[in-house]
Parts: sequence; C-alpha cells; structure tokens
Amino acid sequence: MSAALALLVAAFLATAPWGGPLVKALLRHGVGKNIRYDGPASHQTKAGTATMGGLLFLVPTLLGGVALALWVDATLWVAVGAMLIYGALGAYDDLQGLRDRQGVGWLARFKFIWQWALAGLVGVALYLAPESRTLRFPATELTIYLGGWIVPIAAFFVVAFGNGVNFADGLDGLAGGTSLLAFGAFGALALASGQLGLGLFCALLVGALLAFLWHNAHPASMFMGDVGSQALGAGLAVVAVLSGQWLLLPHGRNRRADLRGVVRIVIHHHHAPGFPFEFSPTLHAVIAAQMRRAVRQRHPHRSSGQHCRRRVERIMAARDIQPAGRHLAGHLDHKR
Repeated sequence: MSAALALLVAAFLATAPWGGPLVKALLRHGVGKNIRYDGPASHQTKAGTATMGGLLFLVPTLLGGVALALWVDATLWVAVGAMLIYGALGAYDDLQGLRDRQGVGWLARFKFIWQWALAGLVGVALYLAPESRTLRFPATELTIYLGGWIVPIAAFFVVAFGNGVNFADGLDGLAGGTSLLAFGAFGALALASGQLGLGLFCALLVGALLAFLWHNAHPASMFMGDVGSQALGAGLAVVAVLSGQWLLLPHGRNRRADLRGVVRIVIHHHHAPGFPFEFSPTLHAVIAAQMRRAVRQRHPHRSSGQHCRRRVERIMAARDIQPAGRHLAGHLDHKR
C-alpha cells in the first residue's frame, strides 16, 4: 500500500506542471474545442478551450504502465495496449471534430464499427491472461471459470465504458472525477487481493488524473477530449476484467451510488459475509430492452416515436407548456 501511495504522489507531482505548457501548445496548434451545434447554449461559452487534454494523463500512464509491465506484472501489457489503441481512436475523433465547425466529428456509425473491432482484439488479449478468465463474486470465496466467454464479455465492457466515459465528459471535472474514484476503488481491491502490479497501475493512473483535474476543474482550462475519455473507458474495463471483479463496474443510472457500492466492498473485503452492496438494475433493463427490440425486429439504437412522445409529454407537463408538448409529441408519433 505504501508503494502505491508513493507512486500516486510521484505521478501527480511529475504530471501537474506539464498542464500549462500543454494548454499553450494545443492552442498554438489550433486544438480548441468546437461545441456541437445541438448542445446546451451555456456550453457555447466554452468554445475555443483546449481539447485533447487527456494526453496529460495518458502519456505518463502509458510510460509508467510499460515500466510496470516490464518489471512487475506482464499482464499489464493488455491495459497499456487497450488505452493506447483507444486513445488513438479518440484522437482521430478529436481531429475530425476540429475540422467540423459544428463539432460533430467522426460519425458514430463508423466509429462504432472500429470500437467493436478493436474491442475484439482486446478481448482475445485478455483471454491469453489466465487471471482474467475467472469471475470473482465480491465479498465471497465463490469464483466461476469463464474460459472463452471472457472474449465477448470483455469486448462489451470495453465498448460500453469507452462510450460511457465519453458521454460523462460533459461538465468540468465530471468524467475525470468519477473515473478517478473507480480506478481508486479497483486499485484498492487489487492490492487487497495480492495483485500488486494492477494496484500500482491504478495508483499511477489516479495520480495522473489528479494532475489533470488540477487543470480541468471549473473553470476548465482544458478538456480531456475523446483521446482521454476513450482511453479511460477502455482502461477501466480492462482493469476490472483483470481483477476478476467486473461485477462491480459502475453501470447504474446513478453512478455515485454504484461507486459507493464499490467503496463499500473495499471496506468490507474479507470481513462481511454476503453482498454488502446493491446492484443497479439499469444494465439488465437495457439488455432486456435490446432483446425485445431484436424479437420485434426494431433498430437496436433508434428511439421509437411512442417512447419519445411519452418523454416529451412528461417534460412539457412538468414545465406547464402542454399545448406545445402535444403538438411536438404528435409530430413525433407521426414520424414513427
């Protein structure tokens, strides 16, 4: 534990001073955020803020991860490789967004294909690491050997959390702060389970994220961009699978509640019987909804007009503008 804390502090002290020069370098090369045309009006004031700031924590994490993989734990090559390729994928998306004045960037339907292709490679690499094939049930001695099933499971989590962290990157400090808590919790679990290399990797990333948050806290002088969010999501998924504790991945509608569950597991590790936490039903609800869509031969991602109508009616009724709500809802229902 002392080695992890020392590495965390060292990563923060070594990374934080580079934030100012990185912001200047990014702005000098015109790497300023284009805000999406359909985003909130309050976000338009952030246009021109340096983006791709995720390089601030990604570069030291990759360098430190290579050192840990060479001298401490070779399985960390999977985490380093996943963060590298998803960081490169995110960097390409950021560059496309800079060329598009509306801030849309790389179209999701094309990016999604590449995400799944690369996630499949990550899943195969995780299968080659024997530790990742075992699922551990939190706070119990129960384990399940998954074998080759870990490939699609890992691929799903890499894509899901690559996009999940990306969606969370909408407010100053939000994606970085929640990711810091998640990596810190999994790092503590890894150290408690005797996985020294994985615990040190998480400590390294937490220290680098703290340095990033120094410059990303409101008002942010830089945004992490897709280069940071995609790398963080993929890294979190790989760390969770390597630890065998991926049931604890935050997946609920209330992410803070999920993270509290992970922290409670860390506190009660090997001390309390049963499951001292609550699983959020949201992930299971999403899976069930996708199965219903497949049976009814509906598009897996496109919202139905009926669903949009119900949401619009609730929002408009809450704001006491039912006539406009009915008109728009009728239009959506017609489009269905």
